[in-house]
Amino acid sequence: MTDQITLSPETPVQVSSAPAELVVFRNVTKSFGSGERAKIAIQNVSFVVRNTPGSGELITIVGPSGCGKSTILRIIAGLAPQFPPTSGEVRVFGKPVIGPDANRGLVDQKYSLLPNLTLLDNVAFGLKLKKMPKPERHAIAHEWIKKVGLAGNERKYPSELSGGMQQRVAIAATLILKPRILLMDEPFGALDPRTRLSMQELLVSLWREQETTVFFVTHSAEEAVYLGDRIYRMGSNPGRLVEELEAPRPDISPEEMRAQPWFSQTVRELLFRLEQDIPDEKPLPFPGARLRNHG
Repeated sequence: MTDQITLSPETPVQVSSAPAELVVFRNVTKSFGSGERAKIAIQNVSFVVRNTPGSGELITIVGPSGCGKSTILRIIAGLAPQFPPTSGEVRVFGKPVIGPDANRGLVDQKYSLLPNLTLLDNVAFGLKLKKMPKPERHAIAHEWIKKVGLAGNERKYPSELSGGMQQRVAIAATLILKPRILLMDEPFGALDPRTRLSMQELLVSLWREQETTVFFVTHSAEEAVYLGDRIYRMGSNPGRLVEELEAPRPDISPEEMRAQPWFSQTVRELLFRLEQDIPDEKPLPFPGARLRNHG
C-alpha cells in the first residue's frame, strides 16, 4: 500500500510505508577536464539517505580541503559545474537529478543576499519569484525573521548587518521555501566562536521544527560531532567517502554537549582518523555507536 506526498504542485511522488530512499549516490565520480590533466574531485562515492517520516537526518560531511565535500552538495543541488557527475547514478526523491529544484535549498558562506533589498525583502524574495502576493509573502517573512531572532531589523540592508545576522537572513530566506533537503556549505566558517555556537543551536532548533534532511559541510571536527547524527568522513587524493559514522542526535545545546565526558574523546578520535585518511574498524567512542566502512 502506498501514500502520495506532494513535494511541489508539479512533483507528486509515490512512497511506500517503509522509509523511501531520499538521496542516493551509486558509484558517483566527478572529474574536471580530460586526459592526463583531468582532476578527480570525487571517486566512486556511494551512500543512501532514507526519508524517515517525522524525523529528518542531519548529516555532517567532514574532511581535508579538496576532498570533494562541496562537490557532493552541489551535485545533490544539481548545480553546474559540479553537476552532472562524470559517471555514476544520483537520485533524489526516487528520480534522477536533472537540475536545481525548490525542494533542495543551498546555504553557503557567501550568504547570497541581494544588497539592494531590505532584510524583509531578502527573506521574502523566493516567495516573490513564486508570484505570491506582497501582503502574504511579507507576513510569512515576518514570521521567519522572528524565528531566526531578527525581529526589529526588517528594514535594514545587508551592509548594516553583522556576519551572523546575514547568515540568519540567508537561512530564513532558504527555509521559507520549505525545502525537503537543506544543503549547507561551511555556513558558519567565517563567524566568531560565540556566534558560531549560537548559529549551531539555531540550526538544530529549525531542523527539529521543519523535519528537513540537512547535509552540512564543515572543516571542524567539533561541529561535525555536535551537529551530525550521521558523519560522512571524506578522504582525499582522490576525494572519496571513507567512513559513515553515527553520532548522538543534537538534542541539547552545544555547550551542554561539549560538557559531556565522551565529547572531547570523540572529537580527538575523529581528528586522528582525519589525519590517518584510512578506514577504521571501530565506531566513535560514545555509548551505542555504530560504524559503516566505505573503504
